[in-house]
Amino acid sequence: MKVLIVSDTHGKEGNLKEAIRREQPIDMLIHCGDVEGGEEKIRQMAGCPVHMVAGNNDFFCDLPREKEFEIGKYRVLLTHGHYYYISMGTEMLKEEAKARSFDIAMFGHTHRPYLEQDKEVTVLNPGSMSYPRQEGRKPSYMVMELDEKGDAHYTIKYI
Repeated sequence: MKVLIVSDTHGKEGNLKEAIRREQPIDMLIHCGDVEGGEEKIRQMAGCPVHMVAGNNDFFCDLPREKEFEIGKYRVLLTHGHYYYISMGTEMLKEEAKARSFDIAMFGHTHRPYLEQDKEVTVLNPGSMSYPRQEGRKPSYMVMELDEKGDAHYTIKYI
């Protein structure tokens, strides 16, 4: 199974289209918030199941603040992260994920790719497709692949 994880497109779809083109075929697309419109267009572009949440810039949308779902054997908490003060660190989100028995917590908001894995929970951020803030400032996304045993492997990629 191949999952494309993106965030912070901010209404700009060019890099998202390119990531989808590069990674096809994908089995699922996950958007960690700050979509800023175009939710239906993203669903059509993906051509697979899509999970999206609202970010701090997603006004007047019907997207939820958080979403819970499963990918294979993993329970996933999807949030933009700003309600967990993610800009100050991942501790609050990580503790919430552990307390609610999630295996993976996905967030956006910081515009920086991030991956932390330990025995209890994986915390990840694919970075921003539109306004990257990490050193080098390249738009980024993440690919999650489940191997034949159902174990997850993550790769941060750049446009």
